[in-house]
Amino acid sequence: MHPSHHAKSKPEHQAIIMAGSGTTRTYAELERRSNQIAHALRSLGLQAGDHIAFQLGNCVEFLELVVGAQRAGLVYTPISTHLLQEEVRYIVGNCRAKLLITSPEFEQALTMPLDGTQLEARLIIRGSAPGFASFEALVDEQPDTPIADEQMGIQMLYSSGTTGLPKGVLAELKLGTPIDEPHPVALALVQAFGISAESRYLSTAPLYHAAPITFAVMTLSLGGTVVIMEKFDAEAALRCIEQYHITHSQWVPIMFVRMLKLPEDVRNRYNLSTHRVAVHGAAPCPVGTKHAMIEWWGPVLAEYYASTEGAGFTAIDAQTWLQKPGSVGKSRSDNIHILDDEGNELTAGEVGTIYFSGIARKFEYFDEADKTTGAYNRDGWATVGDVGYLDEDGFLFLTDRKNYMIITGGVNVYPQEVENLLLTHPAVADAAVFGIPHEEFGEAVHAVVQPVADVAADADMEATLIGFMREHLSSIKVPKRVDFSDNLPRHDNGKLYKRRLVEQYQRSA
Repeated sequence: MHPSHHAKSKPEHQAIIMAGSGTTRTYAELERRSNQIAHALRSLGLQAGDHIAFQLGNCVEFLELVVGAQRAGLVYTPISTHLLQEEVRYIVGNCRAKLLITSPEFEQALTMPLDGTQLEARLIIRGSAPGFASFEALVDEQPDTPIADEQMGIQMLYSSGTTGLPKGVLAELKLGTPIDEPHPVALALVQAFGISAESRYLSTAPLYHAAPITFAVMTLSLGGTVVIMEKFDAEAALRCIEQYHITHSQWVPIMFVRMLKLPEDVRNRYNLSTHRVAVHGAAPCPVGTKHAMIEWWGPVLAEYYASTEGAGFTAIDAQTWLQKPGSVGKSRSDNIHILDDEGNELTAGEVGTIYFSGIARKFEYFDEADKTTGAYNRDGWATVGDVGYLDEDGFLFLTDRKNYMIITGGVNVYPQEVENLLLTHPAVADAAVFGIPHEEFGEAVHAVVQPVADVAADADMEATLIGFMREHLSSIKVPKRVDFSDNLPRHDNGKLYKRRLVEQYQRSA
């Protein structure tokens, strides 16, 4: 159901809690505010089918704005808070946003040039800036009853842009769709993870990413409570589970890595007994990391594989994963196919590009007809470029993104395998592996490592890590060199922003 139904049946039930500030919204308060926002959007001349964009951190206004845009029939695009100004302007222009909403801490949105955009209005939350009107002043003066032409809006998220310019992912929007229309992906998530009206869901990652926003909106549609961390912190996340009696949560593997590196007394300090399902995805989880998490938390981990595009969905619980370590599960509603570069279907154990047939809702890359066409094969099966294989029982195993594959001396090397191994070393906080130009082999495998605190980033540590990798990998996969960095450009959804690293090494080559 739409959250408006829960505002009638249980108006004082907590809908949203901000973990850091303690700010809350009941369903009645969310109903009133989202109605005011829908009226405010109409007052700016925005009609069903128009596009808006916002760059905001995790805040209560983020979800209020989403619910308001959803009931005004708008296409809304949350923008990553880590993007540079030109990237923000590209997305605002590419999605044809007529309205931009931001807050004072995002200078890149406040000062970006407007040429190349179609902006007609700009609003700022909790502050003031030249050219921006006050969000609160506009919304506060609006009625808190539903707008006359209430209808379903839809999100248009942008891909991470790790290998090129971000692409807007747009599912089909039928104008006039009632706000209670069920979403097929949301229904699949409910069935897979058991989220219900009694759930208390912890959102640990930025809401502008596909999984956090989808899980949060889904929990609100079911009448549960969403607890949002303003910013992830390993110990604070454990404290949230205890303090808010969390039943469900959503993570990315790098968060597991950071929690596992906490001192043992800190890890064991908190009561996690209410925690029933810890959902994770967005990036492959190293097998050793997941084994350690299951040993610590018990069989509550539930993994999924999906994409911003909504092209396919798999899931696997902890008990099944222990029998199929490394798998992301079986398809819940779609057929999985592994194809070679010529489009031929491969057999069990053979690595190729992952395709899904019979997807519930077709997607397009907004204003990118060639890229949209390239995402489908001649049979209408869809891919996002991920690479993997099926075992003899039909379980899917991910290898890497096709664009990340390194070809060195004619041999394919998948960086994810090397990165997963490096993350198991006690001296490594984070790791990135990619190819750099090499005169003889075409590409050479290269690693950049972020060491844990108090570990010397020197030649001895480089030799230690190379020796460690040689113990576990064939020589062709072992990086010839390991560089060190204080901080790697990793998205908050767990994915490495490899494009920036590769560009940096190309410039210095």
